[in-house]
Amino acid sequence: MVIDKEMKPKISVNIIARNEEKKIVDCLISARLLADEIVLVDMESTDRTAKIGQKYADKIYSYPKVGYVEPARKFGIEKCHGDWVFILDADERITPKLALEIKGKIKSADSSIGAFAVPRANYNFGVWLKHGGWWPDYQVRLIRKSSFIDWPKKIHSFPKVKGEIINLEEPFNHFAIDSIEQMMERTIRYSQREAELLKQAGVRSNLLIMVRKMLGEFYRRGIKMRGFLDGVPGAIQVIYQTYSVFITMARLWEYQRQNEK
Repeated sequence: MVIDKEMKPKISVNIIARNEEKKIVDCLISARLLADEIVLVDMESTDRTAKIGQKYADKIYSYPKVGYVEPARKFGIEKCHGDWVFILDADERITPKLALEIKGKIKSADSSIGAFAVPRANYNFGVWLKHGGWWPDYQVRLIRKSSFIDWPKKIHSFPKVKGEIINLEEPFNHFAIDSIEQMMERTIRYSQREAELLKQAGVRSNLLIMVRKMLGEFYRRGIKMRGFLDGVPGAIQVIYQTYSVFITMARLWEYQRQNEK
């Protein structure tokens, strides 16, 4: 049976990046495995990210630097013209198997399906983290454009869509952490935003809350979800997550103290 190419659902891949010249090429190449259209949103990069993107992306837009990607999600999706939009970050990669599964699924997707959740394989220091709550780490990344409602600006938020969300089987790869320096930089950047959002929500922090949050995160990631089974990278991740929780709550306490002066 011959299928008219023009009748196939068109797929856009939306990538949001800032200062990712070392990773953006591999990201864009992997996106082409799936995309009929690649839309790159550059968040005021000061390196060659946007220039490199011109060689691979079909469209490039600029968005103000805000420190994390969620505020630009809705903007990027609205700039896409595909029937379906796959959301991909610069440190993530689409695999040939995933691309094949997606193309097959959307051909037969019922109109009641608004999005697909895709398992994400997280790699730290080149090691796939299979414990600690990091697998299968489903992310709602393939969205029917007509079903998209909104993407909250909160860090690590999920999109709001109309219709059913179905899980896929094949994962996409997330090369999250390459160095301790990168982990520390991310903690500084993310903890500031998270603490600001908690302050706006009226959340309070004190020593008891800090300790309770830290112990809770350590137990959840390390013991209950067995994060230490992933060896040294897993142990580093458990301790890092515990530290990140502490820094966020410490920043919140600092904001409270500044307001009380």
